Amino acid sequence: MKACVFTLGCKVNEAESASLMAGLEALGYCVTDELSPADLYILNTCAVTAEAEKKSRQAVARMRRYNPQAKIVVCGCASQRAPEAFAGRENVVLVTGAMHKQGVLDLLGREGIHLQAETAFCEMPAPRETRARTNIRIQDGCDRFCSYCIIPYLRGRTRSRSVASVVEEAGRCTAQELVLTGIDITSYRDGDKDLGDLLLALSRFPFRVRLGSLEEGVVTDGFLGKMKRAGNCCEHFHLSLQSGSDAVLKKMNRRYTRAEYLQTCARIYETFPDAAVTTDIIVGFPTETEEDFEQTLAIVDEAGFARVHAFPYSRRAGTNAAKLPDLPASVKKERMARLAARAEAAERRYLARFAGRTLEAVFDGEGGYTRNYIRVYAAGAREGGRYLVRLTGLVKDGASAEIVKQ
Repeated sequence: MKACVFTLGCKVNEAESASLMAGLEALGYCVTDELSPADLYILNTCAVTAEAEKKSRQAVARMRRYNPQAKIVVCGCASQRAPEAFAGRENVVLVTGAMHKQGVLDLLGREGIHLQAETAFCEMPAPRETRARTNIRIQDGCDRFCSYCIIPYLRGRTRSRSVASVVEEAGRCTAQELVLTGIDITSYRDGDKDLGDLLLALSRFPFRVRLGSLEEGVVTDGFLGKMKRAGNCCEHFHLSLQSGSDAVLKKMNRRYTRAEYLQTCARIYETFPDAAVTTDIIVGFPTETEEDFEQTLAIVDEAGFARVHAFPYSRRAGTNAAKLPDLPASVKKERMARLAARAEAAERRYLARFAGRTLEAVFDGEGGYTRNYIRVYAAGAREGGRYLVRLTGLVKDGASAEIVKQ
């Protein structure tokens, strides 16, 4: 029997899907993550934007085209938010939500399924690994309730995995890089231990440790000190911004000001001078004026971003921001184009700083990533290889490089 686990959305979904794949293999399935002919499909959906929900619904039709007789199981945030969009559709035999994805494996293994709300971290099988990197979930849920975001309503309250459980799974990791993922890893707690303490606990291992998305408030001098002492942490901080305007940040229910965010960036650069600070920005929030947007453009340069992930505001029913009148699509499109140009210039400036420098990179196939998240391409690099490479020039999405030492 062949099974396909198809994933949309965030790295947490990717990590959970990798666990589902490992569990299916233990049940005797031949498993792939590429959408292709299969007997069983598990669709791990996303609801962060309306477009993500649309793609989730479309994926069911694509699966039926590959095999009209296949069984389809739907889980994830889109099915948590709107199960009726999937239930009853042809070939769909089970619709669950964003929590208790382990229950899918329990059902397939004939052990029954339990889909009540999670109040503690839900353990899943150790995920499938690649030779290059693997994701490990350390936290789930969110208590922040940003005014534009539906995820806390779908994923539930924040809950963390124990340090001992993370370390136990990490001890079996054979990849070159471990990525710590969660909905809000900033809130990670195990008793009196926080995210920095977890990094110190993982410092015994030879792999690199990369952090998922962070909130500004976690990046204190104490946290940076623990990160530096750990020694195996990547100098890459994905620090969510969302807007460069204090007025918009307040309406978004973000818990920092523009000045505080820039102070945090300065704190990072003081400890890690070559660090990459990457970010997310929402364009066209309902209250965003042209002046607000100009402040967002300006902070791209002021913060020295290495990369910007920008996306237009998407109204999510059930959130506080959904009560506000939306901006015209034409305004969002025009601002997206201006931000893209500013972000590209910032990324090229950051890359240019490392021309001729030698950096460590882990390769995942055609290319690799340095510790500070520069995408590099080097002839002769093998998947899962960890090399010292010298950057020789810029390409469209990163830099060309030559291998100096394996």
